[in-house]
Amino acid sequence: MVAKQKILIVDDDANIAELISLYLTKECYDTRMVQDGEEALAMYEQYQPNLILLDLMLPGIDGYQVCREIRAKSNLPIIMLSAKGEIFDKVLGLELGADDYIMKPFDSKELVARVKAVLRRYQPAKPAASSANIKCVEYPDLTINQTNYSVVYHGKAVEMPPKELELLYFLASSPNQVFTREQLLDHIWGYEYIGDTRTVDVHVKRLREKIKDHASWRLATVWGIGYKFEVK
Repeated sequence: MVAKQKILIVDDDANIAELISLYLTKECYDTRMVQDGEEALAMYEQYQPNLILLDLMLPGIDGYQVCREIRAKSNLPIIMLSAKGEIFDKVLGLELGADDYIMKPFDSKELVARVKAVLRRYQPAKPAASSANIKCVEYPDLTINQTNYSVVYHGKAVEMPPKELELLYFLASSPNQVFTREQLLDHIWGYEYIGDTRTVDVHVKRLREKIKDHASWRLATVWGIGYKFEVK
């Protein structure tokens, strides 16, 4: 019997938390609910969830700080929930390491679709993958393996959330090809993503903080269009 994937729901509105739990339970997920930031951090350690749905406006420790503390020790997928719709809030959440951002009120089908999409991208490596199925690209001092979700840069493993790795792999798999932000959104966020192209910019910024330009390759901006993985 396959174990259910576990989702931690963090929201100080019990009605919303219970509604989310109902949606996800119907999809055969196991859920736990907490109502503040301190409880969230404690339950994260105890429950060991596969994904966290995290409200931003929490009593005590807010969602931004919870995300920051979890990101300091884990790449566990996090989807932020908020009634705030300003670009600043979305960008800040993504810069802190969230994998997605959903605004309240949300549609139940959209919520479930986003949860499934994020979990699908965060699959651990299968022990018996044949070499023909391995998705891996290599450049001098850089290896990106999308099969086991690993990046090795200058001989050291680099930790990054699934979407960052997928974006890097996608660009590096097509060297010197220019992709618009809209194309990247469509490919990496493979469902009907309701957002703006700043999401791509935020993820590229985070990649550049971890993967610096190399003498023979770089993550390049094509002004007015998008990005490419430039190989010299």
